Amino acid sequence: MAPKTLRPGRTLLIFGLTIAILYGLAALGGTWKPRLGLDLEGGTRITLVAKNKPTPEKLRQAASIIEQRVNGTGVSEAEVSTQGNTNIVVEIPGKNRQDLVASVQRTAQMRFRLEANCAQLTGGPCYASGRPASKSTASPSASPTASPTAKSTGKPSTKSTAKIAPTASPKPRPAPAFGVKAATPKPSPKATKTTKTTKATPKAPTVPAAQAKGAPVDQPLEWTQNPGSEWQLRFAAARCDANGVAMVPVSSKDLKTLKPAVDNPDQPIIACDDQGNKSLLSSTVIKGTELKTASYGQQQGQTNWVVNLTFKGAAVKTFADLSRKMVDSSGTPYAGGRFGVVLDGKAIQIAGFSGVIPNGQAVIEGTFTEASARSLANSLKFGALPVTFEKDTSVQTIGASLAGNQLSAGIWAGVVGLVIVMLYCLLYYRGLGLVVIASLIVAAAVTYAVVLILAQTAGFALTLPGIAGLIVAVGITADSFIVLFERIRDEMREGRSMRVAVEAGWKRARNTCLAADAVSFLAAVVLYIFAIGVVRGFAFALGISTLIDVAVFFWFTKPMMTFLARYPFFNRGHKLSGLSDDTLGVHGAPAGGKF
Repeated sequence: MAPKTLRPGRTLLIFGLTIAILYGLAALGGTWKPRLGLDLEGGTRITLVAKNKPTPEKLRQAASIIEQRVNGTGVSEAEVSTQGNTNIVVEIPGKNRQDLVASVQRTAQMRFRLEANCAQLTGGPCYASGRPASKSTASPSASPTASPTAKSTGKPSTKSTAKIAPTASPKPRPAPAFGVKAATPKPSPKATKTTKTTKATPKAPTVPAAQAKGAPVDQPLEWTQNPGSEWQLRFAAARCDANGVAMVPVSSKDLKTLKPAVDNPDQPIIACDDQGNKSLLSSTVIKGTELKTASYGQQQGQTNWVVNLTFKGAAVKTFADLSRKMVDSSGTPYAGGRFGVVLDGKAIQIAGFSGVIPNGQAVIEGTFTEASARSLANSLKFGALPVTFEKDTSVQTIGASLAGNQLSAGIWAGVVGLVIVMLYCLLYYRGLGLVVIASLIVAAAVTYAVVLILAQTAGFALTLPGIAGLIVAVGITADSFIVLFERIRDEMREGRSMRVAVEAGWKRARNTCLAADAVSFLAAVVLYIFAIGVVRGFAFALGISTLIDVAVFFWFTKPMMTFLARYPFFNRGHKLSGLSDDTLGVHGAPAGGKF
Protein backbone atom coordinates (compact mmCIF):
# COMPACT_ATOMS: atom_id res chain seq x y z
CA MET A 1 0.00 0.00 0.00
CA ALA A 2 1.34 3.39 -0.94
CA PRO A 3 2.37 5.60 1.98
CA LYS A 4 -0.04 8.35 2.94
CA THR A 5 0.81 11.68 1.34
CA LEU A 6 1.46 14.37 3.94
CA ARG A 7 0.14 17.84 3.17
CA PRO A 8 1.24 20.10 6.04
CA GLY A 9 0.73 23.25 3.97
CA ARG A 10 -2.98 22.52 3.52
CA THR A 11 -3.41 21.84 7.25
CA LEU A 12 -1.66 25.11 8.14
CA LEU A 13 -3.81 27.01 5.63
CA ILE A 14 -7.06 25.60 7.02
CA PHE A 15 -5.95 26.37 10.58
CA GLY A 16 -5.07 29.93 9.54
CA LEU A 17 -8.51 30.37 7.98
CA THR A 18 -10.09 29.09 11.20
CA ILE A 19 -8.24 31.75 13.20
CA ALA A 20 -9.39 34.39 10.70
CA ILE A 21 -13.00 33.23 11.14
CA LEU A 22 -12.63 33.47 14.94
CA TYR A 23 -11.49 37.07 14.66
CA GLY A 24 -14.29 37.78 12.22
CA LEU A 25 -16.81 36.54 14.80
CA ALA A 26 -15.07 38.60 17.48
CA ALA A 27 -15.35 41.69 15.26
CA LEU A 28 -19.13 41.30 15.20
CA GLY A 29 -19.15 42.16 18.91
CA GLY A 30 -17.91 45.66 18.09
CA THR A 31 -15.14 45.70 20.72
CA TRP A 32 -11.62 44.33 20.97
CA LYS A 33 -11.42 44.64 24.74
CA PRO A 34 -12.25 41.63 26.93
CA ARG A 35 -14.94 42.00 29.58
CA LEU A 36 -13.30 42.38 32.98
CA GLY A 37 -14.57 41.01 36.27
CA LEU A 38 -15.50 42.68 39.53
CA ASP A 39 -11.95 42.66 40.85
CA LEU A 40 -10.55 44.46 37.79
CA GLU A 41 -13.33 46.72 36.54
CA GLY A 42 -16.00 46.92 39.24
CA GLY A 43 -19.69 46.58 38.56
CA THR A 44 -23.13 46.77 40.14
CA ARG A 45 -24.11 45.79 43.66
CA ILE A 46 -27.72 44.86 44.44
CA THR A 47 -28.85 44.45 48.05
CA LEU A 48 -32.07 42.53 48.72
CA VAL A 49 -33.69 42.74 52.15
CA ALA A 50 -35.79 39.72 53.16
CA LYS A 51 -39.14 40.09 54.92
CA ASN A 52 -40.16 38.40 58.20
CA LYS A 53 -36.62 37.31 59.17
CA PRO A 54 -36.32 33.97 57.33
CA THR A 55 -34.24 31.10 58.68
CA PRO A 56 -30.55 30.99 57.65
CA GLU A 57 -31.26 27.87 55.60
CA LYS A 58 -33.98 29.58 53.55
CA LEU A 59 -31.79 32.65 53.06
CA ARG A 60 -28.93 30.50 51.76
CA GLN A 61 -31.33 28.64 49.48
CA ALA A 62 -32.63 31.93 48.07
CA ALA A 63 -29.04 33.11 47.50
CA SER A 64 -28.28 29.87 45.65
CA ILE A 65 -31.32 30.28 43.37
CA ILE A 66 -30.42 33.92 42.65
CA GLU A 67 -26.86 32.89 41.80
CA GLN A 68 -28.17 30.30 39.32
CA ARG A 69 -30.54 32.89 37.87
CA VAL A 70 -27.83 35.54 37.43
CA ASN A 71 -25.26 33.11 36.01
CA GLY A 72 -27.89 31.25 33.98
CA THR A 73 -26.95 33.15 30.83
CA GLY A 74 -23.29 32.20 30.94
CA VAL A 75 -20.02 32.65 32.81
CA SER A 76 -20.80 36.10 34.17
CA GLU A 77 -18.65 35.74 37.34
CA ALA A 78 -21.39 37.30 39.48
CA GLU A 79 -20.91 36.97 43.24
CA VAL A 80 -23.91 36.27 45.51
CA SER A 81 -23.57 36.21 49.29
CA THR A 82 -25.69 36.54 52.41
CA GLN A 83 -25.17 39.43 54.81
CA GLY A 84 -26.57 39.23 58.31
CA ASN A 85 -29.91 37.52 58.86
CA THR A 86 -31.96 39.29 56.20
CA ASN A 87 -29.75 40.59 53.36
CA ILE A 88 -28.59 39.01 50.11
CA VAL A 89 -25.89 40.93 48.25
CA VAL A 90 -25.43 40.40 44.51
CA GLU A 91 -22.38 41.85 42.77
CA ILE A 92 -22.44 41.78 38.96
CA PRO A 93 -19.40 42.59 36.75
CA GLY A 94 -19.86 45.59 34.48
CA LYS A 95 -21.50 48.93 35.13
CA ASN A 96 -24.21 48.62 32.52
CA ARG A 97 -25.70 45.16 33.14
CA GLN A 98 -29.38 46.11 33.29
CA ASP A 99 -30.36 42.69 31.94
CA LEU A 100 -28.99 40.93 35.02
CA VAL A 101 -30.23 43.65 37.38
CA ALA A 102 -33.78 43.01 36.17
CA SER A 103 -33.29 39.27 36.63
CA VAL A 104 -32.15 39.70 40.24
CA GLN A 105 -35.02 42.04 41.09
CA ARG A 106 -37.55 39.36 40.15
CA THR A 107 -37.80 38.07 43.68
CA ALA A 108 -41.39 36.97 44.41
CA GLN A 109 -42.97 33.56 44.07
CA MET A 110 -44.05 32.49 40.61
CA ARG A 111 -47.78 31.83 40.03
CA PHE A 112 -49.63 30.19 37.16
CA ARG A 113 -53.07 31.76 36.69
CA LEU A 114 -55.95 31.82 34.18
CA GLU A 115 -56.87 34.89 32.15
CA ALA A 116 -60.43 36.14 32.56
CA ASN A 117 -62.67 36.09 29.48
CA CYS A 118 -64.61 39.31 29.90
CA ALA A 119 -65.62 39.21 26.25
CA GLN A 120 -68.15 36.56 27.19
CA LEU A 121 -70.02 39.11 29.30
CA THR A 122 -69.48 42.61 27.96
CA GLY A 123 -67.82 42.24 24.58
CA GLY A 124 -64.72 43.91 26.09
CA PRO A 125 -61.58 41.84 26.70
CA CYS A 126 -59.80 41.57 30.06
CA TYR A 127 -56.54 42.20 28.23
CA ALA A 128 -55.81 45.72 27.05
CA SER A 129 -53.24 48.47 26.97
CA GLY A 130 -52.51 49.67 30.48
CA ARG A 131 -51.03 52.96 29.33
CA PRO A 132 -52.99 55.90 27.88
CA ALA A 133 -52.64 56.02 24.10
CA SER A 134 -52.19 59.36 22.36
CA LYS A 135 -54.73 60.45 19.78
CA SER A 136 -52.19 60.08 17.02
CA THR A 137 -51.49 56.43 17.85
CA ALA A 138 -55.02 55.26 18.51
CA SER A 139 -56.51 53.06 15.86
CA PRO A 140 -59.47 54.79 14.21
CA SER A 141 -61.18 51.46 13.65
CA ALA A 142 -61.00 50.37 17.27
CA SER A 143 -64.26 49.27 18.75
CA PRO A 144 -65.44 51.35 21.73
CA THR A 145 -65.74 48.18 23.80
CA ALA A 146 -62.05 47.40 23.24
CA SER A 147 -60.96 50.40 25.30
CA PRO A 148 -60.02 49.66 28.93
CA THR A 149 -62.18 52.58 30.05
CA ALA A 150 -65.21 51.63 28.03
CA LYS A 151 -68.50 51.17 29.82
CA SER A 152 -70.14 47.80 29.85
CA THR A 153 -73.19 47.57 27.61
CA GLY A 154 -74.09 44.05 28.67
CA LYS A 155 -74.28 43.04 25.00
CA PRO A 156 -71.81 40.95 23.11
CA SER A 157 -69.87 42.49 20.28
CA THR A 158 -68.87 40.11 17.53
CA LYS A 159 -66.28 42.54 16.31
CA SER A 160 -64.38 42.82 19.57
CA THR A 161 -64.74 39.18 20.53
CA ALA A 162 -63.04 37.97 17.38
CA LYS A 163 -59.70 38.88 18.98
CA ILE A 164 -58.53 38.67 22.53
CA ALA A 165 -56.32 41.76 22.22
CA PRO A 166 -58.03 45.07 21.34
CA THR A 167 -57.02 46.85 18.17
CA ALA A 168 -56.31 49.98 20.19
CA SER A 169 -53.38 48.35 22.01
CA PRO A 170 -50.19 50.15 20.95
CA LYS A 171 -48.09 46.97 21.18
CA PRO A 172 -50.33 43.94 20.68
CA ARG A 173 -49.06 40.83 22.39
CA PRO A 174 -47.98 37.89 20.21
CA ALA A 175 -50.19 34.82 20.28
CA PRO A 176 -48.04 32.06 21.80
CA ALA A 177 -49.56 28.75 22.79
CA PHE A 178 -48.79 25.84 25.08
CA GLY A 179 -48.25 22.87 22.79
CA VAL A 180 -47.73 19.17 23.29
CA LYS A 181 -44.10 18.18 23.82
CA ALA A 182 -44.04 15.28 21.41
CA ALA A 183 -42.48 14.42 18.06
CA THR A 184 -45.77 14.09 16.18
CA PRO A 185 -48.60 15.62 18.22
CA LYS A 186 -52.13 15.34 16.97
CA PRO A 187 -53.08 18.43 15.02
CA SER A 188 -55.61 20.62 16.77
CA PRO A 189 -57.17 23.99 15.96
CA LYS A 190 -54.98 26.95 16.87
CA ALA A 191 -55.76 28.93 20.01
CA THR A 192 -56.21 32.11 18.02
CA LYS A 193 -59.34 30.83 16.26
CA THR A 194 -61.85 31.81 18.93
CA THR A 195 -64.51 33.44 16.74
CA LYS A 196 -66.82 30.43 16.54
CA THR A 197 -66.61 29.70 20.25
CA THR A 198 -67.28 33.31 21.18
CA LYS A 199 -70.28 33.64 18.90
CA ALA A 200 -71.79 30.41 20.16
CA THR A 201 -71.65 31.59 23.78
CA PRO A 202 -72.23 35.35 23.83
CA LYS A 203 -73.43 35.24 27.43
CA ALA A 204 -71.78 33.88 30.55
CA PRO A 205 -72.27 30.13 30.26
CA THR A 206 -73.40 27.93 33.06
CA VAL A 207 -70.94 25.31 34.25
CA PRO A 208 -72.24 21.74 33.93
CA ALA A 209 -72.60 19.90 37.21
CA ALA A 210 -70.20 17.22 36.06
CA GLN A 211 -67.49 19.86 35.69
CA ALA A 212 -68.30 21.80 38.83
CA LYS A 213 -67.42 18.98 41.20
CA GLY A 214 -64.21 17.36 42.22
CA ALA A 215 -61.59 19.07 40.03
CA PRO A 216 -59.57 21.90 41.70
CA VAL A 217 -59.43 23.83 38.42
CA ASP A 218 -63.21 24.15 38.01
CA GLN A 219 -63.69 27.12 40.32
CA PRO A 220 -60.93 29.27 38.68
CA LEU A 221 -62.25 28.25 35.25
CA GLU A 222 -65.78 29.27 36.17
CA TRP A 223 -64.45 32.57 37.49
CA THR A 224 -62.80 33.32 34.13
CA GLN A 225 -66.26 33.34 32.53
CA ASN A 226 -67.74 35.65 35.15
CA PRO A 227 -65.10 37.60 37.12
CA GLY A 228 -67.79 39.89 38.51
CA SER A 229 -68.54 43.55 38.01
CA GLU A 230 -66.22 44.70 40.81
CA TRP A 231 -63.13 43.16 39.20
CA GLN A 232 -64.14 44.45 35.78
CA LEU A 233 -64.52 48.00 37.09
CA ARG A 234 -61.15 47.82 38.82
CA PHE A 235 -59.58 46.35 35.70
CA ALA A 236 -60.97 49.15 33.52
CA ALA A 237 -59.49 51.79 35.82
CA ALA A 238 -56.12 50.05 36.34
CA ARG A 239 -52.96 51.43 34.75
CA CYS A 240 -49.42 50.18 34.11
CA ASP A 241 -46.60 52.43 35.27
CA ALA A 242 -43.29 52.93 33.48
CA ASN A 243 -41.74 49.94 35.28
CA GLY A 244 -44.53 47.55 34.27
CA VAL A 245 -46.17 47.55 37.72
CA ALA A 246 -49.98 47.37 37.74
CA MET A 247 -51.55 50.31 39.60
CA VAL A 248 -55.05 49.27 40.65
CA PRO A 249 -57.93 51.08 42.42
CA VAL A 250 -58.22 50.52 46.16
CA SER A 251 -61.84 49.41 45.65
CA SER A 252 -64.67 49.44 43.10
CA LYS A 253 -66.14 52.48 44.91
CA ASP A 254 -62.92 54.47 44.68
CA LEU A 255 -61.60 54.01 41.15
CA LYS A 256 -59.35 57.10 41.16
CA THR A 257 -57.03 56.19 44.02
CA LEU A 258 -54.49 53.74 42.63
CA LYS A 259 -51.95 51.56 44.44
CA PRO A 260 -49.59 48.76 43.34
CA ALA A 261 -51.28 45.39 42.88
CA VAL A 262 -50.68 42.80 45.60
CA ASP A 263 -49.72 39.31 44.42
CA ASN A 264 -51.94 37.26 46.74
CA PRO A 265 -52.01 33.63 45.51
CA ASP A 266 -55.59 33.12 46.76
CA GLN A 267 -57.02 36.19 45.01
CA PRO A 268 -57.30 37.33 41.38
CA ILE A 269 -54.76 39.88 40.21
CA ILE A 270 -54.39 42.59 37.59
CA ALA A 271 -50.90 42.20 36.09
CA CYS A 272 -48.93 44.11 33.46
CA ASP A 273 -46.32 42.85 31.03
CA ASP A 274 -43.15 44.57 29.76
CA GLN A 275 -45.09 46.23 26.92
CA GLY A 276 -47.52 47.94 29.28
CA ASN A 277 -50.46 45.63 28.53
CA LYS A 278 -52.65 44.60 31.46
CA SER A 279 -54.50 41.35 32.09
CA LEU A 280 -57.10 40.22 34.62
CA LEU A 281 -56.01 36.87 36.01
CA SER A 282 -57.57 34.32 38.36
CA SER A 283 -56.27 33.02 41.67
CA THR A 284 -53.27 30.68 41.51
CA VAL A 285 -53.92 27.27 39.94
CA ILE A 286 -50.28 26.04 39.88
CA LYS A 287 -47.41 27.28 42.05
CA GLY A 288 -43.94 27.95 40.72
CA THR A 289 -42.51 25.29 43.02
CA GLU A 290 -44.50 22.69 41.05
CA LEU A 291 -42.48 23.40 37.90
CA LYS A 292 -39.75 20.77 37.62
CA THR A 293 -37.63 22.11 34.76
CA ALA A 294 -37.66 24.83 32.11
CA SER A 295 -35.37 25.12 29.11
CA TYR A 296 -35.28 26.66 25.65
CA GLY A 297 -34.29 25.39 22.24
CA GLN A 298 -35.46 24.58 18.74
CA GLN A 299 -37.77 21.72 17.90
CA GLN A 300 -36.49 19.01 15.57
CA GLY A 301 -36.80 20.01 11.95
CA GLN A 302 -37.87 23.59 12.81
CA THR A 303 -36.10 26.91 13.15
CA ASN A 304 -38.40 28.70 15.60
CA TRP A 305 -37.40 28.97 19.25
CA VAL A 306 -39.59 27.43 21.96
CA VAL A 307 -39.58 27.13 25.76
CA ASN A 308 -39.87 23.61 27.21
CA LEU A 309 -41.72 23.06 30.50
CA THR A 310 -42.02 20.00 32.75
CA PHE A 311 -44.38 20.03 35.73
CA LYS A 312 -44.27 17.70 38.72
CA GLY A 313 -46.58 16.33 41.39
CA ALA A 314 -50.25 17.33 41.37
CA ALA A 315 -49.49 20.03 38.78
CA VAL A 316 -49.29 17.35 36.05
CA LYS A 317 -52.98 16.47 36.50
CA THR A 318 -53.98 20.11 36.98
CA PHE A 319 -52.24 21.12 33.76
CA ALA A 320 -53.82 18.18 31.91
CA ASP A 321 -57.32 19.16 33.15
CA LEU A 322 -56.78 22.77 32.13
CA SER A 323 -55.54 21.92 28.64
CA ARG A 324 -58.38 19.42 28.14
CA LYS A 325 -61.04 22.01 28.95
CA MET A 326 -59.40 25.04 27.30
CA VAL A 327 -58.43 23.77 23.83
CA ASP A 328 -60.79 24.91 21.10
CA SER A 329 -61.83 21.40 20.09
CA SER A 330 -62.92 20.41 23.61
CA GLY A 331 -66.45 21.79 23.31
CA THR A 332 -66.36 23.20 26.85
CA PRO A 333 -67.37 26.79 27.64
CA TYR A 334 -63.71 27.47 28.50
CA ALA A 335 -62.43 26.76 24.99
CA GLY A 336 -59.96 29.35 23.76
CA GLY A 337 -58.99 30.44 27.26
CA ARG A 338 -55.44 31.43 28.10
CA PHE A 339 -52.97 30.45 30.80
CA GLY A 340 -50.68 33.07 32.36
CA VAL A 341 -47.39 33.07 34.25
CA VAL A 342 -46.98 35.83 36.86
CA LEU A 343 -43.64 36.56 38.53
CA ASP A 344 -43.25 39.32 41.09
CA GLY A 345 -46.71 40.59 40.17
CA LYS A 346 -45.74 40.95 36.49
CA ALA A 347 -47.18 38.91 33.62
CA ILE A 348 -44.12 37.39 31.95
CA GLN A 349 -46.07 35.10 29.57
CA ILE A 350 -49.72 34.50 28.65
CA ALA A 351 -50.58 31.82 26.10
CA GLY A 352 -53.40 29.61 24.91
CA PHE A 353 -53.44 25.84 24.40
CA SER A 354 -53.03 24.17 21.02
CA GLY A 355 -53.60 20.63 22.29
CA VAL A 356 -54.25 18.45 25.32
CA ILE A 357 -51.10 17.97 27.45
CA PRO A 358 -51.60 14.84 29.59
CA ASN A 359 -48.05 14.22 30.88
CA GLY A 360 -47.01 17.59 32.29
CA GLN A 361 -44.53 18.19 29.46
CA ALA A 362 -45.26 21.13 27.20
CA VAL A 363 -43.66 23.69 24.94
CA ILE A 364 -44.53 27.36 24.67
CA GLU A 365 -44.57 28.28 20.99
CA GLY A 366 -44.64 31.86 19.77
CA THR A 367 -42.62 34.58 18.09
CA PHE A 368 -39.57 33.97 20.26
CA THR A 369 -36.01 35.00 19.49
CA GLU A 370 -33.15 33.07 21.09
CA ALA A 371 -32.68 35.85 23.66
CA SER A 372 -36.37 36.10 24.61
CA ALA A 373 -36.72 32.30 24.86
CA ARG A 374 -33.61 32.12 27.08
CA SER A 375 -34.89 34.96 29.30
CA LEU A 376 -38.30 33.32 29.75
CA ALA A 377 -36.76 29.90 30.47
CA ASN A 378 -34.43 31.37 33.09
CA SER A 379 -37.31 33.27 34.73
CA LEU A 380 -39.40 30.10 34.86
CA LYS A 381 -36.55 27.86 36.01
CA PHE A 382 -35.16 30.16 38.69
CA GLY A 383 -38.30 32.12 39.53
CA ALA A 384 -39.50 30.57 42.78
CA LEU A 385 -37.75 31.71 45.96
CA PRO A 386 -38.36 30.42 49.48
CA VAL A 387 -38.43 33.98 50.85
CA THR A 388 -39.88 37.33 49.79
CA PHE A 389 -38.03 40.64 49.80
CA GLU A 390 -38.82 44.28 50.43
CA LYS A 391 -39.77 46.27 47.33
CA ASP A 392 -37.06 48.88 47.94
CA THR A 393 -33.98 47.34 46.34
CA SER A 394 -30.61 49.05 46.75
CA VAL A 395 -28.61 49.29 43.50
CA GLN A 396 -25.09 50.74 43.66
CA THR A 397 -22.17 51.12 41.28
CA ILE A 398 -18.98 49.76 42.83
CA GLY A 399 -15.35 50.17 41.86
CA ALA A 400 -12.73 47.53 41.20
CA SER A 401 -11.64 45.61 44.30
CA LEU A 402 -8.08 45.47 42.97
CA ALA A 403 -5.99 48.47 42.00
CA GLY A 404 -5.16 49.06 38.36
CA ASN A 405 -1.46 48.37 38.97
CA GLN A 406 -2.33 44.83 40.06
CA LEU A 407 -3.90 44.18 36.64
CA SER A 408 -0.79 45.59 35.00
CA ALA A 409 1.39 43.45 37.25
CA GLY A 410 -0.57 40.34 36.29
CA ILE A 411 -0.29 41.09 32.58
CA TRP A 412 3.42 41.86 32.87
CA ALA A 413 3.95 38.63 34.79
CA GLY A 414 2.38 36.73 31.93
CA VAL A 415 4.42 38.58 29.30
CA VAL A 416 7.69 38.09 31.20
CA GLY A 417 6.95 34.40 31.75
CA LEU A 418 6.17 33.97 28.07
CA VAL A 419 9.39 35.74 27.02
CA ILE A 420 11.50 33.61 29.39
CA VAL A 421 10.00 30.40 27.99
CA MET A 422 10.66 31.62 24.44
CA LEU A 423 14.28 32.58 25.20
CA TYR A 424 14.99 29.27 26.92
CA CYS A 425 13.57 27.26 24.02
CA LEU A 426 15.46 29.41 21.53
CA LEU A 427 18.77 28.88 23.35
CA TYR A 428 18.24 25.17 23.99
CA TYR A 429 16.54 24.11 20.74
CA ARG A 430 17.97 26.86 18.51
CA GLY A 431 16.15 26.63 15.17
CA LEU A 432 13.41 24.46 16.63
CA GLY A 433 12.86 27.20 19.19
CA LEU A 434 11.35 29.27 16.40
CA VAL A 435 8.60 26.65 16.16
CA VAL A 436 7.97 27.06 19.90
CA ILE A 437 7.77 30.85 19.58
CA ALA A 438 5.42 30.64 16.59
CA SER A 439 3.21 28.08 18.35
CA LEU A 440 2.96 30.19 21.52
CA ILE A 441 2.09 33.29 19.50
CA VAL A 442 -0.61 31.36 17.62
CA ALA A 443 -1.96 29.94 20.90
CA ALA A 444 -2.08 33.45 22.39
CA ALA A 445 -3.90 34.77 19.31
CA VAL A 446 -6.49 31.97 19.43
CA THR A 447 -6.96 32.43 23.18
CA TYR A 448 -7.58 36.17 22.81
CA ALA A 449 -10.16 35.59 20.07
CA VAL A 450 -11.95 32.95 22.14
CA VAL A 451 -12.03 35.26 25.19
CA LEU A 452 -13.60 38.03 23.08
CA ILE A 453 -16.23 35.68 21.65
CA LEU A 454 -17.10 34.19 25.05
CA ALA A 455 -17.45 37.69 26.52
CA GLN A 456 -20.10 38.50 23.92
CA THR A 457 -21.93 35.17 23.81
CA ALA A 458 -21.57 33.66 27.30
CA GLY A 459 -20.91 36.72 29.46
CA PHE A 460 -17.38 35.53 30.33
CA ALA A 461 -15.63 38.12 32.50
CA LEU A 462 -11.86 37.98 32.84
CA THR A 463 -10.74 38.17 36.48
CA LEU A 464 -7.23 38.11 37.92
CA PRO A 465 -7.55 34.37 38.77
CA GLY A 466 -8.72 33.86 35.16
CA ILE A 467 -5.59 35.59 33.89
CA ALA A 468 -3.57 33.30 36.18
CA GLY A 469 -5.28 30.31 34.54
CA LEU A 470 -4.20 31.55 31.11
CA ILE A 471 -0.62 32.07 32.31
CA VAL A 472 -0.43 28.57 33.82
CA ALA A 473 -1.51 27.20 30.44
CA VAL A 474 1.69 28.60 28.88
CA GLY A 475 3.66 25.96 30.77
CA ILE A 476 1.25 23.22 29.68
CA THR A 477 1.63 24.28 26.05
CA ALA A 478 5.43 24.42 26.28
CA ASP A 479 5.49 20.91 27.77
CA SER A 480 3.83 19.54 24.64
CA PHE A 481 6.52 21.03 22.41
CA ILE A 482 9.35 19.67 24.58
CA VAL A 483 7.89 16.15 24.53
CA LEU A 484 7.57 16.23 20.72
CA PHE A 485 11.06 17.65 20.12
CA GLU A 486 12.73 15.13 22.42
CA ARG A 487 10.94 12.24 20.73
CA ILE A 488 12.13 13.49 17.32
CA ARG A 489 15.69 13.89 18.57
CA ASP A 490 15.62 10.34 20.01
CA GLU A 491 14.57 8.97 16.63
CA MET A 492 17.34 10.89 14.88
CA ARG A 493 19.93 9.59 17.38
CA GLU A 494 19.01 6.10 16.19
CA GLY A 495 20.00 7.07 12.65
CA ARG A 496 16.69 8.02 11.08
CA SER A 497 16.29 11.01 8.83
CA MET A 498 14.36 14.01 10.06
CA ARG A 499 11.36 13.24 7.84
CA VAL A 500 11.03 9.73 9.28
CA ALA A 501 11.90 10.92 12.78
CA VAL A 502 9.12 13.55 12.77
CA GLU A 503 6.44 10.97 11.93
CA ALA A 504 7.78 8.30 14.28
CA GLY A 505 8.33 10.79 17.09
CA TRP A 506 4.85 12.24 16.58
CA LYS A 507 3.20 8.84 17.09
CA ARG A 508 5.06 8.39 20.37
CA ALA A 509 4.62 11.98 21.62
CA ARG A 510 0.96 12.33 20.65
CA ASN A 511 -0.45 9.94 23.24
CA THR A 512 1.80 11.34 25.98
CA CYS A 513 0.68 14.91 25.32
CA LEU A 514 -2.98 13.91 25.08
CA ALA A 515 -2.77 12.12 28.43
CA ALA A 516 -1.17 15.17 30.08
CA ASP A 517 -3.76 17.53 28.59
CA ALA A 518 -6.59 15.19 29.61
CA VAL A 519 -5.41 15.28 33.23
CA SER A 520 -5.16 19.07 33.14
CA PHE A 521 -8.60 19.43 31.57
CA LEU A 522 -10.17 16.98 34.03
CA ALA A 523 -8.69 18.96 36.93
CA ALA A 524 -10.15 22.17 35.47
CA VAL A 525 -13.60 20.58 35.08
CA VAL A 526 -13.63 19.23 38.65
CA LEU A 527 -12.45 22.58 40.02
CA TYR A 528 -15.11 24.43 38.01
CA ILE A 529 -17.91 22.15 39.26
CA PHE A 530 -17.01 22.23 42.95
CA ALA A 531 -15.50 25.71 43.29
CA ILE A 532 -17.34 28.98 43.81
CA GLY A 533 -16.72 32.62 42.96
CA VAL A 534 -13.64 33.71 41.05
CA VAL A 535 -11.98 30.30 41.48
CA ARG A 536 -14.39 29.05 38.81
CA GLY A 537 -12.95 31.72 36.52
CA PHE A 538 -9.48 30.25 37.02
CA ALA A 539 -10.78 26.75 36.25
CA PHE A 540 -12.69 27.93 33.18
CA ALA A 541 -9.67 29.77 31.76
CA LEU A 542 -7.42 26.77 32.44
CA GLY A 543 -9.83 24.39 30.70
CA ILE A 544 -10.21 26.62 27.64
CA SER A 545 -6.43 27.09 27.37
CA THR A 546 -5.87 23.32 27.58
CA LEU A 547 -8.26 22.70 24.67
CA ILE A 548 -6.52 25.44 22.67
CA ASP A 549 -3.16 23.76 23.40
CA VAL A 550 -4.44 20.51 21.88
CA ALA A 551 -5.69 22.34 18.78
CA VAL A 552 -2.41 24.22 18.26
CA PHE A 553 -0.34 21.08 18.90
CA PHE A 554 -2.25 19.00 16.34
CA TRP A 555 -2.93 21.55 13.62
CA PHE A 556 0.01 23.91 13.83
CA THR A 557 3.08 22.54 15.64
CA LYS A 558 3.10 19.08 14.07
CA PRO A 559 2.35 20.26 10.49
CA MET A 560 5.04 22.92 10.92
CA MET A 561 7.61 20.28 11.87
CA THR A 562 6.62 18.16 8.86
CA PHE A 563 6.95 21.23 6.67
CA LEU A 564 10.42 22.19 8.04
CA ALA A 565 11.71 18.62 7.58
CA ARG A 566 11.74 19.25 3.83
CA TYR A 567 14.40 21.97 4.11
CA PRO A 568 18.16 21.16 4.21
CA PHE A 569 18.72 23.63 7.06
CA PHE A 570 16.94 21.20 9.37
CA ASN A 571 17.16 17.77 7.73
CA ARG A 572 20.92 18.04 7.14
CA GLY A 573 21.59 19.13 10.71
CA HIS A 574 22.84 22.70 10.47
CA LYS A 575 24.57 23.73 13.70
CA LEU A 576 21.91 26.38 14.34
CA SER A 577 18.98 24.07 13.58
CA GLY A 578 19.04 22.34 16.94
CA LEU A 579 19.52 18.99 15.18
CA SER A 580 23.28 19.01 14.59
CA ASP A 581 25.59 16.18 15.69
CA ASP A 582 26.77 18.15 18.72
CA THR A 583 23.21 18.95 19.79
CA LEU A 584 22.07 15.36 19.39
CA GLY A 585 25.20 13.98 21.04
CA VAL A 586 26.07 11.94 17.94
CA HIS A 587 29.69 11.88 16.70
CA GLY A 588 31.22 10.30 13.66
CA ALA A 589 27.99 10.05 11.64
CA PRO A 590 25.85 12.53 9.76
CA ALA A 591 23.06 13.99 11.84
CA GLY A 592 20.48 12.68 9.44
CA GLY A 593 21.82 9.11 9.61
CA LYS A 594 21.12 6.79 6.73
CA PHE A 595 17.83 7.07 4.91
